Amino acid sequence: MLENTLLVIKPDAVEKKLVGEIIKTLENEFDIIGIKLTRLNIQQAEDFYAIHKGKEFFAGLVEFMTSGPVVAILLQGENIQERLRKFVGATDPKKAEKETIRAKYGSSVQYNAVHASNPLENPEQEMAFYFPEYFIDNNTQDSKINRK
Repeated sequence: MLENTLLVIKPDAVEKKLVGEIIKTLENEFDIIGIKLTRLNIQQAEDFYAIHKGKEFFAGLVEFMTSGPVVAILLQGENIQERLRKFVGATDPKKAEKETIRAKYGSSVQYNAVHASNPLENPEQEMAFYFPEYFIDNNTQDSKINRK
């Protein structure tokens, strides 16, 4: 089934100038249908990561995600939500499989290079956060993304 999902290159990977390498790796596996460089303010980071509000790492996550620019990438492909999660690897780069993005480019649980939408949470909401122009109505999440 053709699906869409979101990957965000985090400030640590942007600072290390890994954006091109990560995009090249993605292009070999998936179709990129949207990409943008942005910098989150505190409110935006809190909104995006609201699912983690109240957890001990929330404040540090917000501080980190607002520390520099991020690159949001909208991807499309067959069963992409599950495939992308495997492709990026475990949250902890030390536990991630060898050839995954996090194993190659991450240095810790927090500085793990990328965020990939979790299909068990709300990938549509995350996609609409960075790419509202692809959605007719953010309340209903009706996608107007052209499918191949």
